[in-house]
Amino acid sequence: MEEGNKIPKSASSRLCCRCNERKPALKRPKTLEQICRKCFYEVFEEEIHQVIVGNQLFKAGERVAIGASGGKDSTVLAYVMSELNRRHNYGLDLFLLSVDEGITGYRDDSLETVKRNEVQYGLPLKIVSYKELYGWTMDEIVKVIGLKNNCTFCGVFRRQALDRGAAYLKVDKLVTGHNADDIAETVLLNILRGDVARLSRCTSITTGEDGPIPRCKPFKYTYEKEIVMYAYFKKLDYFSTECIYSPNAYRGFAREFIKDLERIRPRAIVDIIKSGENFRISTSTKMPEQGTCERCGYISSQKWCKACVLLEGLNRGLPKLGIGRSRGLENGNGNRKDMEQNGDVRSIESKQCGSLDF
Repeated sequence: MEEGNKIPKSASSRLCCRCNERKPALKRPKTLEQICRKCFYEVFEEEIHQVIVGNQLFKAGERVAIGASGGKDSTVLAYVMSELNRRHNYGLDLFLLSVDEGITGYRDDSLETVKRNEVQYGLPLKIVSYKELYGWTMDEIVKVIGLKNNCTFCGVFRRQALDRGAAYLKVDKLVTGHNADDIAETVLLNILRGDVARLSRCTSITTGEDGPIPRCKPFKYTYEKEIVMYAYFKKLDYFSTECIYSPNAYRGFAREFIKDLERIRPRAIVDIIKSGENFRISTSTKMPEQGTCERCGYISSQKWCKACVLLEGLNRGLPKLGIGRSRGLENGNGNRKDMEQNGDVRSIESKQCGSLDF
């Protein structure tokens, strides 16, 4: 090329680092690459596709439920799963599955977003509610438990509600929008809590394989900031308000720490996940054995699952019964019989919390 036809270095540096044709629209949080919008879409979707294929998350003909809250993660997940399913011919039957926790001014609004997504993406929607499953809404629970431990109730009930909804849909897999930031936070939380059992499996891309319905995380290595950027540039319809009951959640402090690390070194998020993957649990460490809850039949390492313990406390007017040390009820000890004789127990047999028999 003649000297006069050379592209000035300053001009070429202002072009997308991938196609070298268009102006960059953003700097990728994950790699700090200056990249155009079109190339960002392509690399974002291709990375998720490679995660799905590389980990053999699905098989052709499977029914797959997408956990849909109306937020950015689940909305982008539903959109990308629909696109990749068509583009790469996965052969999956996709469904949207939402949980109505009963939080006025938050979940009712976000579910309206999910209902619009149902139409936009052409995916059937199933909504299950705490009120129908457990006889309580989160608004009612917060009135009796307060804001300190409410996330414990919601997390336990939501996990089981998703399984029950998935069982109703008769799906083979359940996918959730947990992203790289979420998983890095969980690794740190389990270290801080000394929770060896959860630490050994929290980085697994598929969990619950020993249960009725495995759960997959296609966004395992996808940064939250990139999900937000993708949703923004694609103009996807999502609900952006945070839960009104979670400002003091313990996880929030881990999240802030992760964000601080990301500002200093963007790769820190993936490095924490990789560290979690490489942890080796000592063979002498006693791990909980999975069984089934005697009351509801849900997976549990105790005689009673955590949901049944929490629900028993709520119905007895002792909501803190299932918080912290609750081995007595979980192990089904005989003191419950004495309580029944004293009239302290309101039977919850009519509201079995985890039966998967639909």
